[in-house]
Amino acid sequence: MLHKTNYILAIESSCDDTAAAVLHDRKVLSNCIANQDLIHKAYGGIVPELASRAHQSKIIPVVEQALAEANIDKKELTAIAYTQGPGLLGSLLVGSAFAKSLALSLALPLIPIHHMQGHLLAHFIEDENQNTPLFPFLGVTLSGGHTQLLLVKDYFDMEPLGTTLDDAIGEAFDKCGKRMGLGYPAGPQIDQLAQKGNPHRFDFPIPKLKGYDVSYSGVKTAFTNFIHKKEQKDPNFVRMHRNDLCASLQYTLIQIILHKIEKAANEKHLNQIVIGGGVAANSEIRKQLDIKALARGWEVFYPPLAYTTDNAAMIGIAAYYKLQQNHSGSLSDSAQARLKM
Repeated sequence: MLHKTNYILAIESSCDDTAAAVLHDRKVLSNCIANQDLIHKAYGGIVPELASRAHQSKIIPVVEQALAEANIDKKELTAIAYTQGPGLLGSLLVGSAFAKSLALSLALPLIPIHHMQGHLLAHFIEDENQNTPLFPFLGVTLSGGHTQLLLVKDYFDMEPLGTTLDDAIGEAFDKCGKRMGLGYPAGPQIDQLAQKGNPHRFDFPIPKLKGYDVSYSGVKTAFTNFIHKKEQKDPNFVRMHRNDLCASLQYTLIQIILHKIEKAANEKHLNQIVIGGGVAANSEIRKQLDIKALARGWEVFYPPLAYTTDNAAMIGIAAYYKLQQNHSGSLSDSAQARLKM
């Protein structure tokens, strides 16, 4: 049933952040996140089993915090939304099981949401200081687990154009950062160090793939081998050249996706580029896209920083538009590690 106004509790647990948000239609009343950085830092990456266990301990406190900050009682809610996929299956199961139990107990509509659609629909959250894109547009999702280009024709009509054939851009940042001795997550650290370095000091390969697909494993391997050879001659090589290494690596990783964005925008005749995902916070990709936008006449949309990394507000806004179309799920919907658009 479509309510005139909706109070939506949204839950996001696709990876290593336990998040809950409350939305009043398109307005975010609360957006709470409990991250697990300290849990995974010692391993240099996410350990799926530890992530799912952490979600179990954090989900009730985070939901209670979201309701309290929104000043909403659970009996005032009109729908429960959750991330169905894609993501780590164990983590998704925690969020979906909690959402189903709560929806069942309150007799509320249950709305499963595609995580990557949420990243792009975050641009439609009510914000007086931000314009919303118009359909159709080129959607670009950049995160630790995903790198995709999509032709977005409507809220839930998203045609995949290209994806990574191996590593995602965020994963490449983290793995190369780990090789340089940086902590997890390495992406923000590389961005900061790169600002002091020369992006043209070292050359790394840019794969030439047909179509709109990208690949990052080759760069990762070349970068690792390059450092290994240099360290054979000088054990202090990384320490002495870390800023230039970060700048050169970041430049290469960004050029790979930038070439595909330009190709897709030109061939699909799209002048609105909508960016989503954690890597959307990277200062260099914003700089390079702004340069392209000025030259090509594009309008580029970046999400507010609070909505770049995994968060529940983006799940809530996607659920709002599902409700507008009278689309809801059921208790039989299953969490899926891989979920098509």
